[in-house]
Amino acid sequence: MQGDKMLCEIFRSSRKEEMYLYVDKRQGLVEVPAVLLERFGKPVSVMTLILSPEKTLARAKASDVLTAIREKGFYLQLPPVKEEYLLDLYRTPTESRY
Repeated sequence: MQGDKMLCEIFRSSRKEEMYLYVDKRQGLVEVPAVLLERFGKPVSVMTLILSPEKTLARAKASDVLTAIREKGFYLQLPPVKEEYLLDLYRTPTESRY
């Protein structure tokens, strides 16, 4: 691979919906801290791709992902923040209204 490209493997969390871990395919999960893996749950491989700075990703900048993998050994993509008004749909009403 050239210096600006990387063969990247993406894992989905078995515990948290929409949480993903990006790693260098050649290194695997060896650089990921044990504490993070414990909270992440069993990593489920979902995709392998060639990542370059100009690649379009859904919720992250490819250049940020590449930088994080090179510096820390991984990139953790957290689930999107829920809009406050959507959370109201799941709250239990605290007072009766008739």
